[in-house]
Parts: sequence; structure tokens; C-alpha cells
Amino acid sequence: MLRVLYAAGPGNVLGTYQHWAIGEEDPSQVSVTYSSQFFNVCRQIGAFGYIISHHSEAKLSESEQFKIEHRPKSIESKSSLHYHLGQLQYGLSLLLSALRWQADAVVIADGTTHWFVLSILPLLGVKIIPSLHCMPWNRYAPQNKVNRLIWRLNRFLFGRCHQALVVSQAIGEQIKQWMGKEYPPIQEFLPVYRQSEFASIAPPSADRSLFNVLYVGRIEADKGVFDLLEVAKRFSAEGRQDIRFDLCGDGSALIALQQAASEAGLSDSFVCHGHCNKTQMRDRFSQSHVVIAPTRTEFVEGFCKVVAEGVLIGRPVITSAVCPAIDYVRPAVVEVQPNDVKGYGDALLKLCDDRAFYEDKRKGCLDVQHQFYTPIKSWGSALKSTLLSICEARQGKPAFVKRRKAIQILMRAFPV
Repeated sequence: MLRVLYAAGPGNVLGTYQHWAIGEEDPSQVSVTYSSQFFNVCRQIGAFGYIISHHSEAKLSESEQFKIEHRPKSIESKSSLHYHLGQLQYGLSLLLSALRWQADAVVIADGTTHWFVLSILPLLGVKIIPSLHCMPWNRYAPQNKVNRLIWRLNRFLFGRCHQALVVSQAIGEQIKQWMGKEYPPIQEFLPVYRQSEFASIAPPSADRSLFNVLYVGRIEADKGVFDLLEVAKRFSAEGRQDIRFDLCGDGSALIALQQAASEAGLSDSFVCHGHCNKTQMRDRFSQSHVVIAPTRTEFVEGFCKVVAEGVLIGRPVITSAVCPAIDYVRPAVVEVQPNDVKGYGDALLKLCDDRAFYEDKRKGCLDVQHQFYTPIKSWGSALKSTLLSICEARQGKPAFVKRRKAIQILMRAFPV
């Protein structure tokens, strides 16, 4: 049986597994989780799976087919030096785990470690599958010297990886430009959802006495939340009392944003709800008329799932090219230039005041929804085809001798 290790990021993968094991979806998530897709793929192809998350609460669970571990990062700091040291340390721990567990393939989510730390694995016969959910670097700003050095080192891994999985065409294009003729095979996927998640969402109210604008995401300056407050201030100054902003999410700027809204006298029309559970989110979705994603160029988006979710609830979305999801849902989107605060306000007024334009964008939602309900476009489908290609290449052969020898040496040097 194939042995597949998946370094999955910070999520509660053990909680997801516990729901998956009894045939349930993780109730804390709207989209189908990547970890549940991993479990499904391993079951379908008969592979052993080892999934590691850097969730903050250390835990370990094992079953006949799966090993699930929460392995927190020991160095967590906003300091640049400590961040890079933490990435190196965590990458080395993953490297040792992959060799000790004798993994045939390693799937690595971006942000888990610096890619180059794992560059030795392909040389030992381990197939590397990078899974990219963010742009490798900011398209709107030059890289600093440290990042340029890191990405030069990362070429060693990407030039030898089996295949890269990317959540948007924009990520794939950036990899191709960076790697030139040496770019690896790239397979694109999309976030996927179950239609039942949105079945109870009411259509937008025809009553426009209050036009509800919904923001869902982290409450951070680089996500554009203070730009939204500036739009709300403009509307207030212009006497537009018929537009309300609801912001759902937590983040380091939440208190500052609430205080700024209060000082501007907008507490009733610019409401920060904090974290909302799925039931609360269904209510917010149902009450909304439009969804807005004003991410600024300082933030590196890979897709921006809330753009897709706005489309799936049948609401026009206002966003910019900073969010690569725009390329998949243009008929449902009003596009604004990045960081254009006035442009976001103008787009909201257009949707609020022009019923025909609003309905045209609503129709656009229906035209592009299907792709996010299509399992063949999912991360799990992309991973399955990638792992099957590894199985076919092996043709039942035993693991590479050089990897076994390396593991024997490693185990003597680093006894468990």
C-alpha cells in the first residue's frame, strides 16, 4: 500500500477525522475540508495516510489506516528571524517524520515550512506534491532580499517535485514564470461545496429600504476592512442611510475597527459581529444583498473562497483582481481596481440603485455556480489522480533501496 504523508496547515484535522469516521462533514466548515478529501482519497486507493497539522493543541491518534497528529510549531513569533527559524525547524521535523514513517509521497500545504528544507526527499525517492493555496509571492510589491533568497532555494524542490496542486490559475502562472522551462507538472483545483449547505439560504429581499452589504473574513487592515469603514463614512456624509454593513469574522483589528466605527457614529450601520458559527452565517447570508471582498494589495490571496460563497448564495460580489477567484466568476462580479476606496463605494451604489444591473449580476451567479459543486474539480480529485500516477509508475515494485538505506542510517542517528 502507498504511504502518503500530508502536512496540512493549522486546521483541526483530528476533529475533522472524528466526524469523517462516522460519515459526517465537519460542522465548523462551509466548504468540503481538504483533510476529509485526503481521508477519502486514501480510502479509495487503499493508501496509508499520515496527516500532520500545526494546530496549537498537541494531539496524536492512530487507527488501522490513518495516523493523525497535531504538532504545534514550537517557535511562534512576529519577529522575522524567529518566523524563519520556526519554518526551518518545523520543516526538519516533517522531513524526519517522512523518513521514519517511510512515506512514498509527501503532500505539503504552503505556509507549513520553507519548501527547500524538504529538497532531499526527491533525491531519496519520495514523491513531493506541493499544495498551493496562496500566491507564492505578492504580485503587487517587490520581494525583499530574504524572500528572493528563499525562493531561489525553493527552486531545488519545485524542479524535482512530482506535481504541484494549485487553487487558481494565477498561482500556476506565477510558478511557470518563476521556474521557466523547468516548471513542474501543475494541476489546478477549486474549492468545492455541497449544495445542501446553501439550500436554506433565502433569496435576497426585494425590500430595498435597507440594502445589506456583507463582509466575511479576517478583520485585518490588509483585508480592506478599514476601506469599508471609509465607504460607510462617505455614505453617511451623503445622507445614504439605506445601506448597512455587516462584518463577520475575527482578527487583530476587530477592536480597533469597532472603536473607529463608534467614533464615526456608525455603530448602527457598520456592525462587526465577530466570529459567527454556521447557523449565524446562514442568517447573515440570507439577510444580505451583496457580498464584498475588498482585499488590499498588501495581502497575498490565493483564491478568496468568500467570493465563491457569495456566488453560491446568489449574491453579486464586489472585489478586485487581488482575489484570483474573480477569474472564475466574472459574470457575477462587479470589479473594482485594487485599493480603490471610491470605486468600492461607487460599485455598491450601482448595485443598490440600479435594479436591472443588480438582477443581471444575480443571473451571473446562477451561470457560474455549478463549478463549485463539481467533485471532479476538487482538490481530492486532483490528489487522487496524482497518487494513482505514482502507483502506476511503481507497478508494485518495493520502495527504493536508497530510501531504505537512508532510513536505516537515520534511525541509527536519531532513534525514536
